Amino acid sequence: MQGIPAGNGYGPPGRIRAIPGIVFGPGAGPDSFDELGVESRGSMKISKEQEHEIQYEEKKTFRRRAMDYLTITVASAIYAVAVSLFLDPNALAPGGVTGISIILSKLTSLETGTLMFAVNIPILLLGMWKFGWKFILSTLYCTAVSSFFTNLLAPFGALTRDPLLAALAGGSLMAVGLGLIFKAGATSGGTDIIIKLMRLKFPHLKTGALFLMTDTVIVAASAFVFQNIDIALYAGLVVVVDSFLIDVVLYGRDGAKMLFIISDAPETMVKRFLEELDIGVTYLSGSGAYSGKDKDVILCVVKKQLLPKAEEIVRQEDPGAFMIITSATEIYGEGYKNIFSQKL
Repeated sequence: MQGIPAGNGYGPPGRIRAIPGIVFGPGAGPDSFDELGVESRGSMKISKEQEHEIQYEEKKTFRRRAMDYLTITVASAIYAVAVSLFLDPNALAPGGVTGISIILSKLTSLETGTLMFAVNIPILLLGMWKFGWKFILSTLYCTAVSSFFTNLLAPFGALTRDPLLAALAGGSLMAVGLGLIFKAGATSGGTDIIIKLMRLKFPHLKTGALFLMTDTVIVAASAFVFQNIDIALYAGLVVVVDSFLIDVVLYGRDGAKMLFIISDAPETMVKRFLEELDIGVTYLSGSGAYSGKDKDVILCVVKKQLLPKAEEIVRQEDPGAFMIITSATEIYGEGYKNIFSQKL
């Protein structure tokens, strides 16, 4: 890869490397990927990615850590509002330890918050053994605070008895709370830790698919326990809303378009991209199979709203240009997702 350093369209130019469906940002060249071996930490082999995540957590300053715990406290309270005022009183068990606790609460009459903490204890101990106490401490705090607020708010009862409104409001608040918790470097415990452990052992399994499987089992169990398929379907709606919105909270709407352009006038086109769109561009070396001529292939990533302008520039500078536009659904690097600290 040569020529102009590539940027991400959101911030200062860096160098990017394209992989089908994924764009990695600064530092993600071939050399860095060769480094992604596995190392042993405790009794489990972990990847360099997880090692970087742990090192990032250990290097936080006191002020940053204090801000993280403040964020976790507020986020845990938001999560508790979702559980105590919308989901639990309407018997909506949306998966995870929270869903299990809501089901057990109806069966045993114990407080949901207390059950959330009790069910999490063995899972937290497992996480502490695998990741170390420093890494799991914030999650332990998050679990304790969310359980406390859940019990504290429970006496207020449901804010709505409409299961659809409860599902939408509860799912949205859960997503906001969990998103902020993840941003602060913690998890809510429970299946989050189990799935994190599973991904260390089986990195080819997608996080979303693992969450979907566990949540589906718990939602299906709620249908049998409550003898009400409608309630289970509304609980499933909570899972859908939560899954969609949590990505928005964590990453924003970062879907973008990746352009490959083969042109006889690449210099003027690239100059306009840099000046008018304020995006980074990379030249790839290409060779025509039929003509045998060497050409520079333009590679860039643009926000969806900038795509019409980019197409207009290509049309004006070289109407005969060959252009491929594809969706870039996962974008890592400066201005986008952090490859180490934002992957669950």
